[in-house]
Amino acid sequence: MRLLNDMELEVVCGAEGVCTPTGNSGNTYGGVTNTGSVGQDLIKIYEGLVDVTSHIIERVANSFS
Repeated sequence: MRLLNDMELEVVCGAEGVCTPTGNSGNTYGGVTNTGSVGQDLIKIYEGLVDVTSHIIERVANSFS
């Protein structure tokens, strides 16, 4: 195993010398920079899928009436 030298470490860390995301460090999580709202966004997507599924089930059930 080889340790990184200072220059390699700066490249990995974003050339700030700090490896933790701070402010506008350019770090993203899968392309998401605003992680504070990701949970709420996922809940809204799930609720939208439930609404669509319920609508489809209702339309199919009504077509057999």
